[in-house]
Amino acid sequence: MLRKTAIKVVRHLGIVGECNIQYALHPESERYCIIEVNARLSRSSALASKATGYPLAYVATKLSLGKDLVSIRNSVTRTTTACFEPSLDYCVLKMPRWDLQKFSRVSKKLGSSMLSVGEVMAIGRTFEEVIQKACRMVNPSLNGLEGRDSGLVPDEAEIPLEQQLQTPTDTRLFAVQSALEDGWSIEK
Repeated sequence: MLRKTAIKVVRHLGIVGECNIQYALHPESERYCIIEVNARLSRSSALASKATGYPLAYVATKLSLGKDLVSIRNSVTRTTTACFEPSLDYCVLKMPRWDLQKFSRVSKKLGSSMLSVGEVMAIGRTFEEVIQKACRMVNPSLNGLEGRDSGLVPDEAEIPLEQQLQTPTDTRLFAVQSALEDGWSIEK
């Protein structure tokens, strides 16, 4: 569904070469919205290239020079053309890295502005595996996704857990884990 939509968007806008489309997908239906379309290379493009083994920047450059997908050899496989799409039998997660604690007067509340100082990419067979790997890579002192044991979740006397869950911050993921450890239902 999203692939077909992406092809329609690219054709409608007349994009030749690299493009990334960010979607918001409703988790319980097939409703979605397009958040943005970037007709350029981005950090997400490098992640996708690395994750799939598909040389996006190389192919985009050749397309912008007038070549077509059939005539471009995949520089990674050396056997298929650029028309070949890799099949994904694994899960890839990109997680931002925050360093907000270094700044004493900076709000930890997250919004639409870019505050991350980088990102990590985790690859595995399941979402559970990749989120554990990503948490370890973002913060090597962690054993994975930890709640209160992470030392990242503020004390409830300071900020109630319900408020921590409602406010997007650099530690909200760990507050969610704390709530699950405390027996909160997913609905709550």
